[in-house]
Amino acid sequence: MAATSQRLGLPALTALVVGSMVGAGIFSLPQNVARSAGPAAALIGWAVSGAGMLMLAFVFQALANRRPDLDTGIYAYAREGFGNYIGFSAAWGYWVASVLGNASFFVLIFSGLGHFMPVFGEGNTPAAVAASSVLLWTVHLLVLRGLRTAAIVNGLVTVAKLLPIALFLVLAAGAFRLDVFRADFLGTPALGDLGQQLRGMMLVTVWVFIGIEGASIYSRRAARRADVGRATVIGFLGVWLLLVLVSLLSMGVLSQAELAGLPNPSMAYVLRAIVGEWGATVIIIGSIISVLGALLAWVLLCAEVLYAAAGDGTMPACSCCWCWSMRAATPGWCCWPRR
Repeated sequence: MAATSQRLGLPALTALVVGSMVGAGIFSLPQNVARSAGPAAALIGWAVSGAGMLMLAFVFQALANRRPDLDTGIYAYAREGFGNYIGFSAAWGYWVASVLGNASFFVLIFSGLGHFMPVFGEGNTPAAVAASSVLLWTVHLLVLRGLRTAAIVNGLVTVAKLLPIALFLVLAAGAFRLDVFRADFLGTPALGDLGQQLRGMMLVTVWVFIGIEGASIYSRRAARRADVGRATVIGFLGVWLLLVLVSLLSMGVLSQAELAGLPNPSMAYVLRAIVGEWGATVIIIGSIISVLGALLAWVLLCAEVLYAAAGDGTMPACSCCWCWSMRAATPGWCCWPRR
């Protein structure tokens, strides 16, 4: 068990769930949803995916309460249920997928900054690559200062990124027009029938819920095990409500065709249509802060999963891929003779 000073309470665990789920996706949601579905399919899609993900949140809650001896969420459950090899595959696969995803955060951050500083372009210029390296080492040094420090920073960043979203919701609610919302309620012919729209909608909704497992991964760091399940459910419900409101309110401000044609982050351009250029600027800054927070949350998740697997002996001491695979199936395996 982690030292008392490093244990996380309910607010910190909830912030990890929200911070890992709310990244760049919510700021691109108006355009992404409008390209796939009309308001009717969006309502059904959010209801279906929300119910499914809520069941998953309840599963994490039940596992945290019934098996408090299992730490680190997905990895621990896979290892306990199916053995070392599947546990290794779960930890290694989760880490690889998360690290590859983290690389995209740097592109998003500096493409957002490129809106104000052209030297960063679309996030792939030499200046952007150099600045990304500096940012990565900064996050690394922050994590080295201790989990609690990093979690506190993540909590502050999570609050900061929710403020522009809250501003958008207030202004979009004021500008919402029922006639615009109802105009293409069943979707345009180009979107296909309701079934086709729902399939496209599901791809969008499932993607934005990635990160729901954040609190369970930090279960061994929790001050109280019951907080792990509570944080998962509270964080999910809060994020689900934000996602639904952002997508549906946008459909009452601009038509489906207008939303589908917006560049990303499309939330910025919806707000620009309501209040002018300053609205777009606020949302773009908010999206940069949001992705920074998501980057920190996912770096923490990556580190925790691999650290737990190494501590259990599932990950080998040798760093070559062959030994990692063999050690998972045969404990103690290493291609180097032991001294």
